[in-house]
Amino acid sequence: MNYLLILKLMGVVFKTEALLMIVPLVISFIYQSGDGIYFIYTAIPLFIFGYCLTKIKPKSTVFRSKEGFATVALSWIFMSVFGAIPFYLSGYFNTFIDCFFETVSGFTTTGSSILTNVEAVPKGLVFWRSFTHWVGGMGVLVFVLAIIPNLNGSAVHLLKAESPGPVTGKFVPKIRESAKILYTIYFMMSVVQVILLLASGLSLYDSLITTMGSAGTGGFSNLNLSVGGYNNVAAEVITTIFMLLFGVNFNIYYYITSKQLGLVKSNEELKLYFLIAFASMLLIAGNIMPMYGGSFLTALRYSSFQVSSIMTTTGFATTDFHLWPMFSKSILLLLMIVGASAGSTGGGIKVSRLLILFKAIRREIGLIIHPRRVQSVKLENETLDDRVLTNVLVFLSAYALIALVSTFLISIDGHDFETTATAVLAALGNIGPGFSLVGPMGNFSVFSSFSKLVLSFCMLAGRLEIFPMLILLSPRVWRNKAV
Repeated sequence: MNYLLILKLMGVVFKTEALLMIVPLVISFIYQSGDGIYFIYTAIPLFIFGYCLTKIKPKSTVFRSKEGFATVALSWIFMSVFGAIPFYLSGYFNTFIDCFFETVSGFTTTGSSILTNVEAVPKGLVFWRSFTHWVGGMGVLVFVLAIIPNLNGSAVHLLKAESPGPVTGKFVPKIRESAKILYTIYFMMSVVQVILLLASGLSLYDSLITTMGSAGTGGFSNLNLSVGGYNNVAAEVITTIFMLLFGVNFNIYYYITSKQLGLVKSNEELKLYFLIAFASMLLIAGNIMPMYGGSFLTALRYSSFQVSSIMTTTGFATTDFHLWPMFSKSILLLLMIVGASAGSTGGGIKVSRLLILFKAIRREIGLIIHPRRVQSVKLENETLDDRVLTNVLVFLSAYALIALVSTFLISIDGHDFETTATAVLAALGNIGPGFSLVGPMGNFSVFSSFSKLVLSFCMLAGRLEIFPMLILLSPRVWRNKAV
């Protein structure tokens, strides 16, 4: 294990986080909300600490896979620890664990909150809370890769560990250029949404908060009633569309900008993603029509927003969907598990894994019927080797196991099964709200500190695709012997 290189890279991450705190600091000064001092107290020591770590001179700059995964996991954990300090200093949170939970929820783009009255929190802190969504959406390590040297080509292990989905690819040969392309697309889409929300009548501050929640598919809002509190249909429609767009694999946008439209048209995951989304919108709209005076358009307004929000694991709300019929809630529950596309800012198990699983099942059925026939599983006209299929099955098994164990652990708090189970699914899928006490009109303050730590682990595991977090628990990883 190359400990010195891990520390050096984490130093870059800490310096980056300290510099990012300048943004909420400026917001605090603009609105004179009085919370800027908390960012100063945090950012200066953090920058100095990060700077000292970057001065470390490792003997080798080559990363192996285990080191890349460990660096990503440790970076996200300590980023959340340091990011929680302004919240703790402010006094608006009861304990540091609450602050840590809120920050993990922000960086992992989960959007689960323990705040009961976000409107009482100063604007600088609220902005930082949402800004963590935007930073974590594309991934802070992706951002770091865009600004630091290429680590002799070994940085692919960092990208692989932080990028969501079963297969991690590069747009161009150099990792650094790939990272720049990702963030350029991400930034431009965010700018477009801000402009459109301004045109819809929202203020600049509200537009930025909503965009950061949409882009990172996080869902933190500056209003207690979430996006529904704006009572702005145009803003809801814009947010619905952009949540769906940010749930698309960012490879698609690169293909569009590079005029490789054939690859867009033939993309199987993209087709299934929109098929599931639009079918769910229509089914729920038909089911909830009686609740909205029999108006299909009104029902479609609410169903399309919530389907877009839940499937992309954003977590915004315009209505209390916990009150919807069981059929509609069941669809939302399935969407929580499925999630968005691989290579997007969304969470869940990813549509591509679902697609691969269906194809693997079909192949096994075919082998039972025709044992001697050679059958392969293809995705996007490429044959997947057995290693990819094994990774998908192991991921799904690990995902289910963590969900079961976590549900068991937090059941100690004594809440009803719907609250307990959906809280875990919401955390592990990086969704935000669940049902019952943790529904869109509730929050996670009902849980004990122990349960909040368990849920924080779930959020980190879900955002980092399980294995970077699990690898920290393996003693073999920390031995100097190469594996």
